[in-house]
Amino acid sequence: MSPVVWAYLGYAVIGVALVVWVARTLQRYGEVFLLDVFDGHEDLARAVNRLLVIGFYLLNLGYVAFALRTSDGVGTARTAVELLSTKVGGVLLVLGVLHLGNVLVLSRVRRRRLAERSPVPPVPPATWTPVPGYPVPGGPAPVARPA
Repeated sequence: MSPVVWAYLGYAVIGVALVVWVARTLQRYGEVFLLDVFDGHEDLARAVNRLLVIGFYLLNLGYVAFALRTSDGVGTARTAVELLSTKVGGVLLVLGVLHLGNVLVLSRVRRRRLAERSPVPPVPPATWTPVPGYPVPGGPAPVARPA
């Protein structure tokens, strides 16, 4: 077989293996995070986890398949290895960016949920202590003092 065929096969095997490994890892450990994000609702956390994993597979396997093609000539083993490393590096970057995006979105959801659960003061303050030189709410503007 020619070096380009070996590079294609190596890229396909490594790319698919990386996507499957990362997806399984994210599914296993992401469920704990999603349980916290969704306030312990197990059914919702599992459903969202599965949907995220399906989307992850579709995007990343699609990228692996899309990036398989090359217009570079591969005549030697060296150029085949260089092509393979470039392609696998692209897959790793896409995996990392998608993971970071998911974590940022879910962190915002979690932060918003925690802010909604934080206690609100039961009543507004009844009094206000004036500070010299600062305006009184609803009162006249302070008079400037000569220096």
